[in-house]
Amino acid sequence: MAMKKLLKVKPLPKPKPPSSEIPNLPLPSPPPDTPLSPAQYARFLDFLKAHWAPPLGPDTLLHFLKSKLHHHPSFSHLDFHLFTWASSVDSFRHTHSTFYWMARTLAATHRFPQLRALLHLLAAHPCPCSPSIFSCPQTEPIFHTAIHAFSKASKLDDAVSAFHSMRKLIDGKPNVAVCNIIIHAFVKRGSHDTALAFYRQMVAACRVKPDVFTFNILISGYCRNSQFGLALEMFNEMGKTGCYPNVVTFNTLIKGMFGEGRVEEAIGMAREMVQLGCGLSSVTCEILVQGLCKEGRVLQAGELLLEFSEKGVLPEGFDYFALVEVLCGEGNVVRALELLYGLWNGGRVPSLVACIVMVDGLRGLGRTEEVQRLVERMLEEGMVLDVVTFNCVLRDICDARTTDEANKLRLLALSKGLEPDGMTYRILVMGYMGDGGREKGELLVNEMLDRGFIPDLASYNKLMSGLSNCQHSTCRQVNKFDR
Repeated sequence: MAMKKLLKVKPLPKPKPPSSEIPNLPLPSPPPDTPLSPAQYARFLDFLKAHWAPPLGPDTLLHFLKSKLHHHPSFSHLDFHLFTWASSVDSFRHTHSTFYWMARTLAATHRFPQLRALLHLLAAHPCPCSPSIFSCPQTEPIFHTAIHAFSKASKLDDAVSAFHSMRKLIDGKPNVAVCNIIIHAFVKRGSHDTALAFYRQMVAACRVKPDVFTFNILISGYCRNSQFGLALEMFNEMGKTGCYPNVVTFNTLIKGMFGEGRVEEAIGMAREMVQLGCGLSSVTCEILVQGLCKEGRVLQAGELLLEFSEKGVLPEGFDYFALVEVLCGEGNVVRALELLYGLWNGGRVPSLVACIVMVDGLRGLGRTEEVQRLVERMLEEGMVLDVVTFNCVLRDICDARTTDEANKLRLLALSKGLEPDGMTYRILVMGYMGDGGREKGELLVNEMLDRGFIPDLASYNKLMSGLSNCQHSTCRQVNKFDR
């Protein structure tokens, strides 16, 4: 009997169906402006019941919105409809996480009417995460997202309205970054007076201390609007508030001074930057060079760069190619070469483009030896000319009857990564024909053959014949063979 009782299997209890609060809640009704048909909306409700994990709460709602509804090709636009429906449920309260995600989604999809409604909902039902008298610390980031979206879309009335709503909800003063967004939007639209009025309100009523970005926005707006006097006034006010200018501030003012024709003041402000310890940027140097060249003071621009180089304040990576090009274009090739070597000796290596411009300028003057020295120094720095320019340099050296020097330059360039072509070797072979260097020329012809630069036997014999017939005292036969 005992064995029978032990062997008697008791039936397992039936599993209880998982509890879900969704079926017990009134499902959301279709929004009045939905483009979905009743059948499509019914499929949305089926999708909702199938993928929403119970119970109804901020975490489950956020998970459903982010991982399910957001990626659905037909129902993703119903996220705010579901968001507002959830807020109507008595037992449900949104948190700053749901509000923030919804604000970012509406801003990214440019649904501004819904974004305005979201902010009104937040004002009416603040986040309950802070049980004390203080507001939720995440309220301002939510409004920050909305204000940035409104400002970017030039909906500045909405941005200002959202700013004032935010002031009532947060503890303390608004973040200056939010104010800067609105000021920048007004300046970008050309509403400088409105931007200044908002700035005054920000300082006086909101007690927000402006930062360097605030002043840079206003100064840039005045300079672009040809109101340089007001820009200087704002710069002076910047100092009174204890805000220190940065390189962007100085660059904006220097550019504005050049626009007003106040060249000496622009140069003085650049020197003042150095004295204040505010480092020059590449943009600063570009503004100075362009401004001085535009005024016809090209040589002064070069002197200013050399001055900055001697003081060790010329920024790394500044490409003075434009100034070298202007100097060479005006015929000041020697001055351009002095500038290039002066900055190079100071540790500011020129760009490859600047060197190519310098090579072309020197070749135009017939300064072959200077060209050779420049190319050799370039190769020592690892800068390799393009093969066309390099071939032109080799031709000039060979024309000076120094083919051995040209061949040494070729070997140095090969070690630095030059890819010679058939013309490179042909120029040297013709040079040895003129110099009477038969054996060296034959070595180059054989190297040409190995590299595949000689198409057939007839071309090979033609080059060898030219070398065998050449004498040290004979005239060159370049025209005869260089075809």
